Amino acid sequence: MRSRSTLGTVAVLTGGLAAAALAFAPTAAAVSPGSATATYDCGSWGGGTATLAATQSGTAATITVTSAVTTPIAVGADQINATLTMAKAGGGTRVFTGKKNPALGAGKSVVIGPLSGTVASGDSLNSYFAGVALKMVIFGVTVNCDAVTSQSPGPFVFS
Repeated sequence: MRSRSTLGTVAVLTGGLAAAALAFAPTAAAVSPGSATATYDCGSWGGGTATLAATQSGTAATITVTSAVTTPIAVGADQINATLTMAKAGGGTRVFTGKKNPALGAGKSVVIGPLSGTVASGDSLNSYFAGVALKMVIFGVTVNCDAVTSQSPGPFVFS
């Protein structure tokens, strides 16, 4: 009988510790929607629909952009310096920056990110505003892209 009592006590204590760990665990932040599309015009570099994928961990957020713009030559990994400026509902902007990209073959769509930025709970961000939304510097050449449509299905809302 004594071993059953000990096992029961261990089970209750283990369950209690697990519940306490969950209660004190940091809450997972979420951004909604997780991805959106928007149309960009990059001047003589082309344009088209780009997909933006966002993630959030507390006040840190990242956005990865897969654009319709293609590179005329191969670009090595982490060679594109990029800045994505997002309009904040209610005024102001949030900026995401980075020099992260996979190796890209000639004629391939440009993929940039994750670009890092800081957000606040409740931020509603859209890349569509008056100004350059996406700036890329590739081998010293600056490519400016304007968002010509709002994001679909809607802006990124961070929790």
